[in-house]
Amino acid sequence: MQSDILRITFNRPDRLNSLSAEIVHAVADAIESAPANGARVIVITGAGRAFSSGADVSAGGAPPGLDTLDAGNRLVRSITLSPTPVVAAVNGIAAGIGCSIALAADLAIAAEAAGFMLAFTKIGLMPDGGASMFVPAAAGRARAMRMALLAEKISAKTAAEWGLIAEMVPDTEFAGAVEKIVQQLASGPPLALAATKRVLNTATISILDEILQAERDGQEPLLLSADFVEGMAAFQEKRAAEFTGS
Repeated sequence: MQSDILRITFNRPDRLNSLSAEIVHAVADAIESAPANGARVIVITGAGRAFSSGADVSAGGAPPGLDTLDAGNRLVRSITLSPTPVVAAVNGIAAGIGCSIALAADLAIAAEAAGFMLAFTKIGLMPDGGASMFVPAAAGRARAMRMALLAEKISAKTAAEWGLIAEMVPDTEFAGAVEKIVQQLASGPPLALAATKRVLNTATISILDEILQAERDGQEPLLLSADFVEGMAAFQEKRAAEFTGS
C-alpha cells in the first residue's frame, strides 16, 4: 500500500455498511490526520455490495439520534476542509448519510450498479449531512426535491447525467478507473490541488456550515416524533409506514 494514499473502507458488508456514530468519528479522525501522515489522496469505499446504506437502523440497536447526525456533520466537514483530495469510490448503494458522504467527496466515481438515495423520509426524517445543499448545488432544485421528498433511488447513470457525481463506469472497469484517478491525484502537485479544492468549494458550498446547522435544527424535533418511531418500526418489520404527522 502506498504511504501517500489513505484508503478507507466501510467494512460491515452484512449490514450494507451501515454507520454508527463511532464508525463515522473514526473515519473523520483518519481524514483529519491524513495530511500530517503524508497522504496525498484519500479514497473512501465500501466492502461488499454497498458503499453505505446510511445510519444503522437495524433491529435491536439504538435508533440513530443527534450523536449520529453530529458525527456525520463532522465527517462531511472533514472531507470538504481537508487539503487532501478525497475520492468516493461508490461501489454500490449510497443511501442516507452514506449518500451525503459520497456527494461531499471531491470526486465521486460510481460503478454502474451503484445507486444514490436520500432515504430519510421513509423513516420520518429529513436529509442531513449536507445533502440539502450538495444535491441542489449539483442537480438543481427540482431534482433535489424529487430525491428528497420521494426518497427515490437514483441510478449511477442518472447521477452522472445530473452532475451529482464525476463519473459512472461499467462494473468491470470500476476498480481500474478509480485507481487511475487516485494515482493521478497522488502524483499531482499537492499545493495546487489543495488551492483548487479550496477555491472551488468557496465558489459552490460556502454555506455548508449554515446548511448543516439548519438540517440539525430541523432534524432534532423529527427524531422525537411519533412518525419517526413508526418509520423505524415499519423499516425493521419490512412493511409500509403509516405516518400521522405527530
